[in-house]
Amino acid sequence: MFTKIFFGIGAMLAIAFITLVIIQVRNEKEVDRIWRSLKEVPTGDRFTKDMVAELPLPVQRYFFHAIAPGTPLASSVSLEMSGSFRMAQDKPWIPMRAKQITSALKGFVWKPVIGSGLFKFMGVDYYANNSGRMRFALWGLIPLVNAHSPDITRSAIGRFAGEFFWLPSALLPQRNVTWKAIDEKTIQASLKVNAEPITLTLVTDLDGKLLKVFFPRWGEHTENGSYTYIPFGGEFQKEQTFGGFTIPSQISAGWWFGTESYSEFFRAKIKRAEFR
Repeated sequence: MFTKIFFGIGAMLAIAFITLVIIQVRNEKEVDRIWRSLKEVPTGDRFTKDMVAELPLPVQRYFFHAIAPGTPLASSVSLEMSGSFRMAQDKPWIPMRAKQITSALKGFVWKPVIGSGLFKFMGVDYYANNSGRMRFALWGLIPLVNAHSPDITRSAIGRFAGEFFWLPSALLPQRNVTWKAIDEKTIQASLKVNAEPITLTLVTDLDGKLLKVFFPRWGEHTENGSYTYIPFGGEFQKEQTFGGFTIPSQISAGWWFGTESYSEFFRAKIKRAEFR
């Protein structure tokens, strides 16, 4: 009898494992399809100073620093990064590595591996086809998070636009971005994504090097867990040039940026950037 019970439990576990594997394979195929859809064909246009000649001087300095004259204007960027991540302010930092693709017009996909060993989380965070989703699983198999809602989509839109500093050509006025200068070191970019208005505030030095980015992002990191617009942003410790684009290569970011409640949860270094 015990043998039958043992084999019965074993069979159920095997069925459960196979089911999880099938679900994971299906999810990976979906993400791969979205990733491929975000790969853009280069337009052939190249950056010239005339493209930003009508902008305020502090904005011009940013673009002249970020994009070398004659650089092909990329519509997408693929990134490889490493760093650390924490679930909350009182939680420890754990190692993270990830791949990401961002398309100026279509969205982004972030595929991280967080932690290691028994506590290894794999998943995806994306915005594509006017929809956002977060999906994470322990060891890539046991589901932990599968979030998909209008609130998740609105938050993902904020991340999408907020990370255009990794794709400076997406912020050119030719992309329907409106610019203004607050002062010699503070500039603002206003744009819309799927009718969602976004205002990015960028802080630079007098040479146009990017130091900070912050903006109101839709999120639930409040005392009662309700969604609202929360100050979100990051600081940049280093930069690097890839294919004519000079972008931040070391970043720390979090919610409630610039306030006493600042909660930093993300640190990353860019190892590779490929523009198309």
